[in-house]
Amino acid sequence: MSAPSSPLFTPALLPAEPVLHFPPALLLQAQAIKVVFFDVDGVMTDGGLYIGEQGENFKRFHSLDGHGIKLLRQAGITPAVVTGRDSPALRHRLTALGVTKVRYGTEDKRPAVEALLQELGLDWSQAAAMGDDWPDAPVLRRVALACVPHTAHVEIRALAHFVPTQAAGAGAVRELCDLVLVASGHYARLWREASV
Repeated sequence: MSAPSSPLFTPALLPAEPVLHFPPALLLQAQAIKVVFFDVDGVMTDGGLYIGEQGENFKRFHSLDGHGIKLLRQAGITPAVVTGRDSPALRHRLTALGVTKVRYGTEDKRPAVEALLQELGLDWSQAAAMGDDWPDAPVLRRVALACVPHTAHVEIRALAHFVPTQAAGAGAVRELCDLVLVASGHYARLWREASV
């Protein structure tokens, strides 16, 4: 005879539906998003630059952020990266995440984003972006949903529609991904598929 299960761990007591919620006005603003543009340093990473003796770059990425980017792809929302830097570590990470819309080594980000929008057949009203410093301002001023980590420069924080609670390189990207997924109506389905 098996021991009775504890009522604290009975599967019926676990939430069947997602518990994540965002303000309705923010969800409305994010509803039409089809592409999300990310900066890298200070957004996908904590902004620290790790440089070895031979000049090689090392970057630390967060698995929560990576999974959020994968979930965007599963929902048919394009993750894109426009960054002022380039490194083998970054290329490896983006390849592992399946991110194919990328522009490396560009400080002039607005033309790069416009070219990607044209390539995707989308416009600014269907785009979200996450940046942290002055080179990101021309993009953040134009997208439908501007997002910045709370560690972003003060002038960039002033442009934000949404500031995640998690830090850059430690879950901020995932919060933006979650917001877009909830607004687009895909989040609950993806949660149910993952939790069975």
